[in-house]
Amino acid sequence: MSPGKKVAKKVIAASKSSSRVESAAALLDISAPGPTRVETPGNATRHEGRYVYGVIESPGQQRSFGHSNLGGGNEEVYTVHEGDLAAIVSHTPVFIFDPTRDNVLAHEHVVEAVMKNHTIIPMSFGTVFRTDDDVRAVLKSIYPSLKDVLGQMAGKLEIGLKVTWDRDRIIEELQHEHHEIHRFHQELIRKHLQSTYFARMHLGRMIDKALADLAANYVREIYDGLRSVCLASRDSKPIGDKMIMNAAFLVLKARESDFDAAVERMARKFDNRLIFKSTGPWPPYNFVNIRLRLERAQA
Repeated sequence: MSPGKKVAKKVIAASKSSSRVESAAALLDISAPGPTRVETPGNATRHEGRYVYGVIESPGQQRSFGHSNLGGGNEEVYTVHEGDLAAIVSHTPVFIFDPTRDNVLAHEHVVEAVMKNHTIIPMSFGTVFRTDDDVRAVLKSIYPSLKDVLGQMAGKLEIGLKVTWDRDRIIEELQHEHHEIHRFHQELIRKHLQSTYFARMHLGRMIDKALADLAANYVREIYDGLRSVCLASRDSKPIGDKMIMNAAFLVLKARESDFDAAVERMARKFDNRLIFKSTGPWPPYNFVNIRLRLERAQA
């Protein structure tokens, strides 16, 4: 299934307690030679650098992976080798790239093309070095760590999952179905206290707590349903008040269809209250974290 093409599913999850799938990330915190200077778009044409998309295992000669339109260009994507490791790079002016939609998509398209046939350690957006030799120096300096991470991530991929709900609808249902909220809401109506500030504040706090409890129960149920078909998971902060879960799952490539089927089973099980949207497959962005501390030379 191609990245971003998975159909969103509407589901409802019931309350069930469980421990969450443990997350696992391989973290490399390394120093590496950087460009002589960081260019701005206005003076970037005076220097040329190498934009690095990721690292793969690829013994042998230089390979080509098509072209990239990063920054509006049309540069060849090729490999820079150090032993049996290779960085995926393209020529670029040396400057800080704006994370515009077009630039981010250009970066992702290259990574997606490479991962069709290779395990790739993805670099963060905007990783630029001055020369091929600088790239080789980085590969050489962290060679054992890169080999270890590539071994850990071989045959694995990442699938994203976002879960949202219709918050207004849930609140309306709580006012009818939640015993304490329903009783207090009816009391406000009976005593004509709807406009009383403290009464409304108290009702709001009751609803917020009920929403938080309900969301936590739903999320536990979701993790329970996916536990058997993933290796690890990582949480990110939900975006907005309609999202209750924003997670990434590490999945064996051989079990991607099992993961999809598990999500579909939950859709059938939980009816029509939550919306599940899965994306991917992606490289393991959330499970490999390479931080480059660039040691810039003097101009």
